[in-house]
Amino acid sequence: MNKAITDGIVFDPLPFSAGLSLWSSGDGTPGSDTYALSGSGNFVAADQDFGGCLEILKTDSVQKLRYMGETPILPGCYLKVTALVKAVAGPLPAVAIAGWAGMAGGLPVSGLPASGPSKQLTTYGEIVEVTAIVATADRQGVELAWQGAQYGHFGLDLTGPDGGLVRVDDMRIEDVSSLFTRDLVGLVDVRDYGAIGDGVTDDSAAFNAADAAADGQTVMVPEGNYRIAANVTMQSPVRFQGRIVQEPQYRFILQRDFDYDSYLAAFQDEELAFKKAYQALINFADHADLDLCGRRVLLTEPVDMQAADPSRTRFETRRVIRNGQFQPADGAAWDTVVVTSQATYSAADDNRLTNVVNASSIPVGALVTGNGVGREIYVTSVNETAQTVELNRPLFDAEGSQVFTFTRFKYMLDFSGYEKLSQFILDDIEFQGRGVASGIMMAPDGFTFHVRDCFINKPKDRGITSPGRGCQGMMLDRCQLISDEQAVPVADRVSIGFNATANDVKIRANRVSKFKHFCILAGSGNLITGNHWFHGDDEVNGVRKGGIVITQPNPKTIFTGNYCDNNFIEWTNEHDATPAFGNQFSFGGLTITGNMFTTNDVASWFNFIVIKPFGPGHYINGFAVVGNVFRSLNGRIDRVEHVDTTFADLDYEKTRSFVFEANTFHNVNEPVANPAYLTHEQTTEDATWVMETRAALPFAGVARSVEHVMPAGPVTDNGGVPVFDLPWSRGEEGPDGRDVHLHWSKPVKGAVRYAVRMDATG
Repeated sequence: MNKAITDGIVFDPLPFSAGLSLWSSGDGTPGSDTYALSGSGNFVAADQDFGGCLEILKTDSVQKLRYMGETPILPGCYLKVTALVKAVAGPLPAVAIAGWAGMAGGLPVSGLPASGPSKQLTTYGEIVEVTAIVATADRQGVELAWQGAQYGHFGLDLTGPDGGLVRVDDMRIEDVSSLFTRDLVGLVDVRDYGAIGDGVTDDSAAFNAADAAADGQTVMVPEGNYRIAANVTMQSPVRFQGRIVQEPQYRFILQRDFDYDSYLAAFQDEELAFKKAYQALINFADHADLDLCGRRVLLTEPVDMQAADPSRTRFETRRVIRNGQFQPADGAAWDTVVVTSQATYSAADDNRLTNVVNASSIPVGALVTGNGVGREIYVTSVNETAQTVELNRPLFDAEGSQVFTFTRFKYMLDFSGYEKLSQFILDDIEFQGRGVASGIMMAPDGFTFHVRDCFINKPKDRGITSPGRGCQGMMLDRCQLISDEQAVPVADRVSIGFNATANDVKIRANRVSKFKHFCILAGSGNLITGNHWFHGDDEVNGVRKGGIVITQPNPKTIFTGNYCDNNFIEWTNEHDATPAFGNQFSFGGLTITGNMFTTNDVASWFNFIVIKPFGPGHYINGFAVVGNVFRSLNGRIDRVEHVDTTFADLDYEKTRSFVFEANTFHNVNEPVANPAYLTHEQTTEDATWVMETRAALPFAGVARSVEHVMPAGPVTDNGGVPVFDLPWSRGEEGPDGRDVHLHWSKPVKGAVRYAVRMDATG
């Protein structure tokens, strides 16, 4: 760069031959004394060394020489001021390039150096060259760093004893920017615009000015610590050698190079770089995703995502973080916080604890446990003044006051500080928990949180936690969740893959290994397709837990094409403050179609589908189990379905619209179906045939009706004469209601095939 060439700027002062009125013995400002009148300077027309030159008699302690013309000082332009001087007679002075710095309106710029390096004259007649470089940047090689100056009056200072006589050749001012930018072609240096880089001075204005001047060229940030105490958006590419220092409330947006690598170069700290990049992501409309560039971000503490930009408590615009890894470093910051507190619960206000002792100590996102508390109950918010705690779901049997335990796990990415977060996507990220940290804590409210193509490996306690309704419409696609309890027996495991409180969750094509539970689903409208979750161990006759736990009796949920391996689907109503059947829907709205169920090395009483009512009076109404494969390896199991009667049994006489058919059973002692297709052989004549369904109906349900009957050969009376009567049937016979009576017009014997149902279909 050379401004004399590119912009036609003339920097050289006029020669002394043009008149000494152009040269001041003061500062060079308008009205200052000139050598034309001072009497201490003369023009010498024919010096043997210089030709025309100025001869000066030193009469002041600091004898000044200043050009009256205004030499422009431009950001990014480096000027070299040169003078040739020789002593003629008298005492020998020292000489230095000097100047007066000015800005608009003729005002001086205070606090800037006025002179460059000084040279002592030692011999008469010896030509001495003195130079100084002036620029707006404080860089190595710049003697006069004039930040804020717009022009200067340049010349010399003579110091030392008075009485000396010196001659000065015509002075030169040349653009030497190429010396500083010859290896940085196309770069704009922030120091040229006043940046200091001392970590204390606010350099934000300099960055803005450099960015504006760059106009698409690359802005250079040299070594140093540059404090940015304002919001700054860099529209040009930026190259960092120095480090940005910025408080959380301010934003630093790299518009052209928006990715994690750029922020790592800027802030030179992995965690801080991620926080600032995330802050920029949610404050800049031109970028919808943050590329982690395949980097691992080592975390020394949980990342409070809302605190990364304290100004925002809600964000509902689509944003993506993708392509990287998070990993916790060992440290106390990941230690679980456990608080106990007495509180009161009422089913009439079923999502709230009241009269909470020391409510301020209870963190949002804490897991709540206690008597009558279902699984995955979390604190959504805390009102310290009112001493109340809001819960994500009701408690099934906790009326009155008791001491609850509040356990706050630590997550690598924690969004719980938001009031609401929607349309947020995590894509192609590995959360490497190492048994040190959990994975993701969602916001208390929001919708369509999407985790896709991610690996959540070895979380300490939870893979993904929804403490409220931030999981509305959540999507979990093509992810792998691997627990940190691979060698732990199922009975001793504590970690859970994820939970969802709200509705319309999509769980698709995921692979999940050896958690206590794959997921706890408290909402309805769930779609669960193409997943493989396996949760076995090496124990002989080992215990198994529910892989997917549904806690709403009418979940409007579909399971299709999944592989349920060494665990079962558990269906409860534990998130109901009044779990006894009342005005709510009972167990129904669930379809299990075309799945593979397998287990091995388990006790014979293991089951693949378990219904667990937490209150009496419930029944099945609208439930389909169709086209599945059930298989037991290394041992047989009694049956695939079961009702856990720990709290209550089902009312089988109310069963309606229940289909359990076209399934395949391997190593299952009692295959079941509804309708069940059975054969009865009557060897002695009787007008009433007692046909036992035994355990042929699912959940050992009662035989409510016969759907159809077909003789399997002749039906004959006691004389051996075929009888062509049409019999009629009555269900729910016998002591347990599992027999069917088939009535004929007279005693007959023979065999029939019949279909019996445990439900009413009308």
